[in-house]
Amino acid sequence: MLSTEVRKKAEFICSRIAEKAEVPVSDMIWIQKWAKSNHSVESMLRRARRRAMRGDQPAEGLDRFLEDMDLGEPDPTDHLSGPQNPVEIAEWFAAKKKWFVDDEGCRD
Repeated sequence: MLSTEVRKKAEFICSRIAEKAEVPVSDMIWIQKWAKSNHSVESMLRRARRRAMRGDQPAEGLDRFLEDMDLGEPDPTDHLSGPQNPVEIAEWFAAKKKWFVDDEGCRD
């Protein structure tokens, strides 16, 4: 559970990121630490980065739906498109961060 102070600071930093405004390094370090330990902050940060890279999506369409559902990687350089070698696909999935938490509460 986030305190109101932490949530508001995270929302402010994420709004600055989404607007492509300057964000101090200390704030980036702060929000990255929170994102590693809190799923809500991680989601806020991922959405802000996606909005900064892609801009606002039209209200209708698949891209907006994926953005609203917080699906997909915000970094377009991490996307696979077109026919792929099965070995390359396996390597790509092996390099991805786990999105679930195991019984011990660890992601790795």
